[in-house]
Amino acid sequence: MSPIIIQVIQFFLSLSLLIVLHELGHFIPAKIFKTRVEKFYLFFDVKFSLFKKKIGETVYGIGWLPLGGYVKIAGMIDESMDTEQMKEEPKPWEFRSKPAWQRLIIMLGGVTVNFILAVIIYIGMAYSYGDQYIPMESLKDGVWVTEPEIGDKVGIETGDKIIAVDGNELKSFNSVFIELINGNSITIERDGRRIEKEIPVDFISTLLEDEEKVRFLSLRAPFVVSKVSKDSHNKDAGFQGKDEFLTINGSEAVYRDQVTPILENNKGKDINVVVKREDGTQANIVAKVNDEGLLGMEIGGLTMQDFADRGYFEIKTQKYTFLEAIPAGIDKGVSTLSSYVKQLKKIFNPQTGAYKGVGGFAAIGSMFPDTWNWAAFWSTTALISIILAFMNILPIPALDGGHVVFLLYEMVTGRKPSDKFLEYAQMVGFFLLIALLLFANGNDLYKWLFK
Repeated sequence: MSPIIIQVIQFFLSLSLLIVLHELGHFIPAKIFKTRVEKFYLFFDVKFSLFKKKIGETVYGIGWLPLGGYVKIAGMIDESMDTEQMKEEPKPWEFRSKPAWQRLIIMLGGVTVNFILAVIIYIGMAYSYGDQYIPMESLKDGVWVTEPEIGDKVGIETGDKIIAVDGNELKSFNSVFIELINGNSITIERDGRRIEKEIPVDFISTLLEDEEKVRFLSLRAPFVVSKVSKDSHNKDAGFQGKDEFLTINGSEAVYRDQVTPILENNKGKDINVVVKREDGTQANIVAKVNDEGLLGMEIGGLTMQDFADRGYFEIKTQKYTFLEAIPAGIDKGVSTLSSYVKQLKKIFNPQTGAYKGVGGFAAIGSMFPDTWNWAAFWSTTALISIILAFMNILPIPALDGGHVVFLLYEMVTGRKPSDKFLEYAQMVGFFLLIALLLFANGNDLYKWLFK
């Protein structure tokens, strides 16, 4: 099956699950408070539905426009913009007839379910898979800056040990990229000295200029021989598989970033290489560097665990019992939400250039792996669920957060906004959402056409 098809299937499966559960978050409290729900739809049914069936007082259906979903609650100005109903006298089963606190619970139900769902997924993942990570403090010789121009921008060099971002200690290499994107300052250790540096305000914009270079940091990879081909000019030099470089011409040459410049400076020359064999012994080898600065061999071939076993870094695996997984899942949900809020602040600051990275449906779909992987699917679904929860609670008319703001105003002042005001606010919010939708998907289209 095509990788794109696999991503599309995962995208729609995840989106459908999140929409249905979000709308259930409104539907269930509405029914508890005896409020009539006229429609419950997955996707929008503009002009027609792909499927619909009336059960009791509610029509359940699937629309053809996959931009979300909705529940139509009687006596409420919502996406349907049904204002005729509002001209009649309020009925006891209508939303507008219920106490403000009940209406508030109904409106908060969707985002609450989205966040709880994410936490449940994280609890399940912690229990099922545990947490595997590379402690930052275990990196023997710091990081490898694979894109020096980006490293220069943020002030990180190969060999630096990244200690903290915004004063918060970095415990895992896995988190370094998102922390740098969200952060404002960085603490590094270089040649035994601690250095504080400000992260440039337009650092995100720099990353977005070439998205293939976003992951500009890597673990320092040792130069290890994988295979010497039969037609290599060094086939008889004496190299063996899994030989680990130690020095070249007396200079330290353990890592790829050390070996490459030495080979460049010795094009067409013989070099003296000291390697460590798989059995721990050392060997001296005279090798030839060709005119392209290459040795004519494949490098690598070791797993991450092999590197860990050889002492370049540690790999820690945290296992959880079910009871231990509960606080771990809650912590993961809270930290993911906090991280997303930081990213959103960057997006709303034009100086950062982060708005260039805003994406629509294509960007969301690309978050899923192109091969089926349940762990990756559920992790991505949890992240999207948190994003939906936060976006929906923003105080924008037409979103749940807009309704919540008006309800809080009513509860504090004792005055309910007029139906006409709510109608106009809904229209303004609707056009804002359309503009955001066009911008996000326009960004996707621009990247597809020009990048």
